Amino acid sequence: MINKINIAIDGPAAAGKSTISKRVAEQLNYIYIDTGAMYRAVTLLYIENGKDIINNLGNVEISFKRQDSNRVFLNDRDVTDEIRSQAVTANVSEVSSFEEVRNYLVAMQQKIGLEKGVVMDGRDIGTTVLPDAELKIFMQASPRVRAERRLLEEKARGNNIDLDKLTSQIIRRDELDMSREISPLVQADDAVLLDTTELSIEDVEAHILYLAKQKIGVE
Repeated sequence: MINKINIAIDGPAAAGKSTISKRVAEQLNYIYIDTGAMYRAVTLLYIENGKDIINNLGNVEISFKRQDSNRVFLNDRDVTDEIRSQAVTANVSEVSSFEEVRNYLVAMQQKIGLEKGVVMDGRDIGTTVLPDAELKIFMQASPRVRAERRLLEEKARGNNIDLDKLTSQIIRRDELDMSREISPLVQADDAVLLDTTELSIEDVEAHILYLAKQKIGVE
């Protein structure tokens, strides 16, 4: 029986990765790492300080406080809400494509995964960050459904955004993520494909937990 495994959950924007990853990590008592939040944190720095910050990432520390609802901290500053702004969303794909950013954050993410017992979600976890993860999931859903899910999140934050515009933004984000030269969004050869378009959160969670427990050797 394996004591702990690493679980890599990849997929496009608003496929439900973060929601599911949090739930799976909680059920397994694993650590959840939202790599998208890490890229958003660097994007926030980029917006605030300009491109020069990309060459000075050595002093950037990104941490998660699990005991406090997975709050995201950037150099001890709570940026959980700020990194979900429209400005960050509009720029994160571009910033994520910078080689310096990806190299720095991938190294940070790989270090976290060394001790196992990690559920990590993003766009290149199974292919680049944790290629040896014992369980890899690739989640997808139709752009319209993903836009509807994102719209609910934005409304909860008090933002009023047109659904058609949001759908177009998500499609554009997919194009950028899939076409970038460094670590493009792609399904790993050994990843399990899950289309969540017509599945409930509970259905997806149950299926991934079933696959995880098979890998761990727990019935």
